[in-house]
Order: sequence, then structure tokens, then C-alpha cells
Amino acid sequence: MMTASDDYTATLPRKRMAAAVLFRDTRGRILLVEPRYTDHWELPGGCVDADESPYAAAMRELHEELGLSLTPGGLLVVDWVPAQAGRTEGVMFVYDGGVLAPAREAEIRLPADELRGWAWSTPAEARQRLSPLLARRATAALARRATAALAAAGGGGTAYLEDGNRVG
Repeated sequence: MMTASDDYTATLPRKRMAAAVLFRDTRGRILLVEPRYTDHWELPGGCVDADESPYAAAMRELHEELGLSLTPGGLLVVDWVPAQAGRTEGVMFVYDGGVLAPAREAEIRLPADELRGWAWSTPAEARQRLSPLLARRATAALARRATAALAAAGGGGTAYLEDGNRVG
């Protein structure tokens, strides 16, 4: 019988993970949230908890941050982010939230202790509001969404990024 101390995988490096959802409106803008803990805006989402899948984390974070119980669509982007001063390396996932209907938009409720606000942003506005890394990731997710829309039902695949830059 194998014990936890016999589990070789327990000795392997661990990576930080986060999941976000890309929502659009009928005008092609994307939904961004303004956290209280940073100077930059973000896509709605957050850290993946221990023993939680990235997809489950995305759904949980939508409920926690926006007060919405929604099921995201397919995976648009996987982004490996290298370690930097004050931040470990990580793997980030962005799922397709589709077009958020005005009726669902009216249901948005923000946690006042975590978020200052939210806004629809054009791609140009998003590049101004997001950090450079998050702007690259959001741009890649939008591009992947556009590619998937042109492809047959089932989508056009997932974009793999490193530090927000397309690889391969």
C-alpha cells in the first residue's frame, strides 16, 4: 500500500494557476473588473484553489466576483507565465464567456471589499486598463475567439502562450 510519503509526485514542483473568463457584449467590447489590490484592471477570474480544476475555479470566481452563476464555454488560451520578483511562475487559463446578455449584465453584483468596479472596454481601452501581460493575454483570447467563430461549430482550438506571447 502506497502512503503519501511514498508518492513521488508530492516531491515535484508546484505551479500557481489562475482562471479567467472573457465576456463580450454585442458591440464587441470585453468585460473587465477593477480590483482594489492592484493598479491594473483584469478579466474576471482568480486563483485556482487546491484540488480544484481551472474550469471549476472560473465558475466559482464568476460567482464570487460578479454574483453570476454561469457556465463558461471552451478554453481559449493557456498562458505559462515565468517567475518574476515577488511572483512565482504560473499557468493561466482563459475560457470563453460568450456574449453576456443585458439581462445577465443587470444581475452583476461586485464584492465591495475586492473590486472597485467593472466596465465594458474596447480592445484599445483594455490595452490602457490592463497590465501589458494581461493585455497580451486578452488580445490573444479575443483573436482565438474570432478564429473559433469562423471555424465550424466546436471551435478553433486553444492558443498556447508564454508570458502572453503566442508560441508555435
